[in-house]
Amino acid sequence: MDRLMDVVNLVYAYCTDFIINIANILGLSYYEVNTFIFVILYPLLLVGLTCLFIIQILRLRYWKKETQPLK
Repeated sequence: MDRLMDVVNLVYAYCTDFIINIANILGLSYYEVNTFIFVILYPLLLVGLTCLFIIQILRLRYWKKETQPLK
């Protein structure tokens, strides 16, 4: 369990440092970059991928219906 906590702490530290570095490069604050990622970018990505998934399901159903062998 300690090993897992070490990995979680390492990933958290890496992600935090990454956001701080992005904020420094863009000349923004940590909070502004964090807000952009988790309030704007992540929800857009989530909705976009959900729509893409639904579109692919509909395309697959249509393709299966159109390519059924003749009886």
